[in-house]
Amino acid sequence: MKWKKPPDQNAQGRKVGFFRTTRLCVPSSSIHKEKTVDTTTSRVIRYVKRPGLALCLFLFLFSSVSADAPSRTEWKNLSYYSESVLANADEYLKARCLLDISAPVDAKGLPVVVWFHGGGLSGGNKTIAPLLKEEKFVLVGVGYRLTPKAKFPDFLEDAAAAVAWTFANIERYGGDPKKIVVGGHSAGAYLSAMVGLDPRWLKPHGIKPSAIAGLIPMSGQMTTHFNVRKILNYPQPEHLPIVDENAPLHHLSADTPPIALILGDRKIEWPARVEENELMYATLRAMKHPHVEFHENLGCDHGSVGKSPDAARQIKAFIEKVSRQSP
Repeated sequence: MKWKKPPDQNAQGRKVGFFRTTRLCVPSSSIHKEKTVDTTTSRVIRYVKRPGLALCLFLFLFSSVSADAPSRTEWKNLSYYSESVLANADEYLKARCLLDISAPVDAKGLPVVVWFHGGGLSGGNKTIAPLLKEEKFVLVGVGYRLTPKAKFPDFLEDAAAAVAWTFANIERYGGDPKKIVVGGHSAGAYLSAMVGLDPRWLKPHGIKPSAIAGLIPMSGQMTTHFNVRKILNYPQPEHLPIVDENAPLHHLSADTPPIALILGDRKIEWPARVEENELMYATLRAMKHPHVEFHENLGCDHGSVGKSPDAARQIKAFIEKVSRQSP
């Protein structure tokens, strides 16, 4: 059993929680090690488990979750732009700017996860959060316009429109608009972070980022995205970090929604991806942000972290925490 110090209380009486974990990506029949750092005390707790125990526990939990998985209802290819926008839109927008919803049968007042797929802003298709398909959440998978057909900031406007549509409509599908969590993988993580941190994207819809219950960027670029730099003809080399108005890091504050940064192993992740997320974590901590989490999943590369059982547990736990804190 993992020991955790109870969250401290700040001057306003709000719970203050910083979470930083480093875990193996997949269960193994070899010795399983994990390290948890309780950053409120800098205490390090290490566990070494018997060979095979982690694998047996994983199989037991997986079979239990599968057996208890709720029956689901799905809605496909719902447009998230208004009729007035669609009347003047091209066929590409109409084809790409759609979303899917998956909800447990008879859902009512459940947490909602809006998920943006990865693909470097130039590829990929909408998918509901793949690690959460067995959970009692309402899942929204969003498609958006891609480069080279899309220009900046088309994909950011699409992401904001999809989130705004969810706020306005998700109650009809069994979700609670006060419990909307926004996330994505890779390029989708960049979009979720920008929509959740930079107020200019939701402002045309009359929504503030603070209305979002939580953010889950998975393996996202927190500096200005490489494809945004390409579109806007930045002169700097690709791996030179740029933190300007098009970077999530540029928009941090103590009022940022609760955020869980989910990463793979820095040794095999996208170059510098873990480190720039770690900078975001450290910066928010310095700003006294009340709820920021950093999870590095050892043994996972940029793609496999999206299939990691540990990442699934981290995301589920985060959603449950922020949902309880929602008014």
